[in-house]
Amino acid sequence: LMRRRMVGATHAAETPETSLSITITNKYFKMLGEEALVPIGQPLRTSSAGALSHGSSNNLEILSHGDEDTLEYRIKASDKTGSKPISLWHDVTLVHVDPATDRPTPYLNFVCEIPKFSRKKYEIATDEVGNFIKQDEKKGVLREFKKGDIFFNYGCLPRTWEDPTFVHPDAEGCRGDNDPVDVCEIGSKIVKTGEIRPVKILGILCMIDEGEADWKVVAIDAEDKWAPFLNDIDDVAKQLPGTLDAIREWFRTYKIPDGKPPNVFGLDEKFMDKHYALEIIKECNHAWKDLITGEKERQLEQCNDEVKGLVRRLSKSNLVDLSAVEDDEQPSF
Repeated sequence: LMRRRMVGATHAAETPETSLSITITNKYFKMLGEEALVPIGQPLRTSSAGALSHGSSNNLEILSHGDEDTLEYRIKASDKTGSKPISLWHDVTLVHVDPATDRPTPYLNFVCEIPKFSRKKYEIATDEVGNFIKQDEKKGVLREFKKGDIFFNYGCLPRTWEDPTFVHPDAEGCRGDNDPVDVCEIGSKIVKTGEIRPVKILGILCMIDEGEADWKVVAIDAEDKWAPFLNDIDDVAKQLPGTLDAIREWFRTYKIPDGKPPNVFGLDEKFMDKHYALEIIKECNHAWKDLITGEKERQLEQCNDEVKGLVRRLSKSNLVDLSAVEDDEQPSF
């Protein structure tokens, strides 16, 4: 893992008791074209409620509840039997699993929150039990992008968390934003809110949003017609010229209509390559594991009250079903 610098806390050593789902097989790394790494911890397990993780959208359905354009409206995932709601943050594996073979693929799962060519600011409710998707609101008013429609599918990687106690050495001294890692999916298909798609990771941009590190992964749907031609960030610049600049400018300017200043970026505003992106994703998957096992909360003694509140709100309100009791054997990144 990359070196860590904590805000008022020290990262605890990995132990068998706190390790849960950070294992990734050498076979998977070979499929990604990366060097094989030593696995950390133990394979993912099922919850005490008997809930299995989901490696793809197979056997899942997305349902809406409540009236659209209201504060109560939610988009929920459940298994097709309707017996159990599914958390799109915690119950979906990071690594995509082929439903035909039940084996890991070279792709990661992408959960779409905001479809391309739309502007309603939907997001996974990380502080609600079940982590359903809702439209963000501020002071009781539903939020949309005042800048206009977004031009790529926007969502996140399940089982990742940008740790607000962690300052990445390339993030201009800024801590994580307390959310799953964001994804800009640049394929041609409009992906529906709540839909899960396998994607190829291409690169990453480090945005600094109001003093917080907010990584933006660039990916493409594995089944998109452009996918065979795009394997790294340089391929995007070559095959789809102007796309990366347009993504950066979208994030730089989208808050200006709200009266806020332009966002800024780390790493000289450069999109980093696939290898760098995978390192960030691994780091954030490790942080997610610390969150769900309670290890992160046990490290909060030296943190300020703001950070304590952010972490405790997540780890106490929506992780009640994630205690480990038996092996699941689904892959985790």
